[in-house]
Amino acid sequence: MSVASSDHTNKNANNHASIITVGNAIVDVIAQASDDFITEQGMMKNAMNLIDADRATALYERIGPAIEVSGGSAANTAAGIALLGGHAGFIGKIGDDMLGRIFRHDINAIGVKSHLAAEEALQTACSYILVTPDKQRTMNTYLGASITLKPDDMNADAIAAADIVYIEGYLYDAPEGPACWDKIAGVAHAAGTKIAISLSDGWCVERHRQAMHQFVRDHCDMVLCNAEEARLMFNSDKDDAIRQLRQLVAEAVITDGGNGSIACAGDAIATITPDRDIPVMDTTGAGDLYAAGYLYARHQGADLNTAVNLATITASEVISHIGARPQADLIALASPHMPDHFFG
Repeated sequence: MSVASSDHTNKNANNHASIITVGNAIVDVIAQASDDFITEQGMMKNAMNLIDADRATALYERIGPAIEVSGGSAANTAAGIALLGGHAGFIGKIGDDMLGRIFRHDINAIGVKSHLAAEEALQTACSYILVTPDKQRTMNTYLGASITLKPDDMNADAIAAADIVYIEGYLYDAPEGPACWDKIAGVAHAAGTKIAISLSDGWCVERHRQAMHQFVRDHCDMVLCNAEEARLMFNSDKDDAIRQLRQLVAEAVITDGGNGSIACAGDAIATITPDRDIPVMDTTGAGDLYAAGYLYARHQGADLNTAVNLATITASEVISHIGARPQADLIALASPHMPDHFFG
């Protein structure tokens, strides 16, 4: 079942989000770093490295000048949807601390309806994102409060009222993450809410390959991932992985960096190659904002070609500057490339 449908008109009549995202509530700390620093610190480059509180403190003391901004994969996607004019919501967990207050303010100020659980004794999650000269980002994430997400934190009313619930793969790393996914699936199926997931990270896929594969098969309407995540999901080469993913789920979207992306729904296929002249400053959030553009377009009833076009535009905006949240007016940026009256 595709998420593009003309029946998305009634569920959000009471000021509920049309698309609700679920994942880690994180404040990003973004700094420039050399390849030597990445190696010296024992990090896996261009991946998400999980760290503890002590490591987070030590790393903060060693990095250079930094930019601090609210982030988190699913939260970034919700922000992008809101900036495109969509009704977006976010479910996550914060601590009762300064970073938590920053996160709550930022997500609400950008136009996202937040459903944030909070615990006084916990620290809000943070991610030290190191951008190397090749513009790749290496994340070092202390999950803090977000790792304590549990099924009771999954706002059933918000999920049931939405047309689409979008879950980030990183959530599966939480001790009760699988139970959270199951809770979301149960609520969504009962309410007719469609389920989309992001595979999030290659290491995340390797840690949970079998369970994720079964969840996709049993519950998902859509999967968004990059080519490497698809390959790891099926222990196969890229082309075969895409073929298997298309057989497993009704709608699949696979990004492949400078090679562009492909979206498949049934027999329909759309491909796009990005503008290689766009300067790449920081790839942080590229997949998140791609998801924002794609989900927004499909929720509006757009075809695959329009959806991948908008997704590429939103992703291209966020890689053109430091930080994972858009800085330009996304509607003004995208309007000349969209069908007439697409944004109303």
